[in-house]
Amino acid sequence: MSVKLGVNIDHVATLRNARGGMEPEPVLAAAMAELGGADAITIHLREDRRHIRERDVMLIRGTSKLPLNLEMACADEIIDIAVKAKPNMCTLVPEKREELTTEGGLDAIANFNTLERTLKNLTDAGIEVSVFVDPDREQILHCSRAGAKYIELHTGSYANSALGHESSYWEEDKPYTPNGELTKLTLAAEYAQELGLIVNAGHGLNYQNTGEVARIKGMNELNIGHSIITRAVFVGLVQAVKDMKEVINRCSAAI
Repeated sequence: MSVKLGVNIDHVATLRNARGGMEPEPVLAAAMAELGGADAITIHLREDRRHIRERDVMLIRGTSKLPLNLEMACADEIIDIAVKAKPNMCTLVPEKREELTTEGGLDAIANFNTLERTLKNLTDAGIEVSVFVDPDREQILHCSRAGAKYIELHTGSYANSALGHESSYWEEDKPYTPNGELTKLTLAAEYAQELGLIVNAGHGLNYQNTGEVARIKGMNELNIGHSIITRAVFVGLVQAVKDMKEVINRCSAAI
């Protein structure tokens, strides 16, 4: 079974907000991603609303045929919005106002009580919940203990590694060549599955490094945004999504 692709459309909203207008429209981006073969739409409602807004959450939830994955902090205000919108999934992430993008996984150990409470609130509302976490055994174990059924492995360190930048999967049957960061992801995914968790992954993945992660046994879904949106500037969003699906399908089918 092929690994699924969740397309993050946050940067469409970033571009819209840069001019304070209504274009480009994130709802239309969700529709174009669906035409390209996306399996889900991912958006991050930040506390400072730098890109996605409540309006976007409600409109996409009400119009898109694809499952909606809402990335969010464990903040009461955002939890209330999530319970109202009822996305198919919420992914709990750390959030700092000064960061350009999410810089690492949620510390499930230090924030265990808050994580446990948030998981219960969202689960009681009928929402599946994932935790965005570094590929670390103790972090993963605490996610499981807090009640998570899904985790999303933070792939940023892998993406920033030399292999992450240089590997390419546009060629058929390219050999699987592990490195340290990829090994961490592979072992983390294996451990998470031993605990009964469903494993997603994302952050910093692009057309050159995604294939390695798609090959990890048991990988469920990859959430990818920036590289798809930047490619869409040149080839259009439908084609950009198709191209990423091609990479994922080719590599996950080879497992």
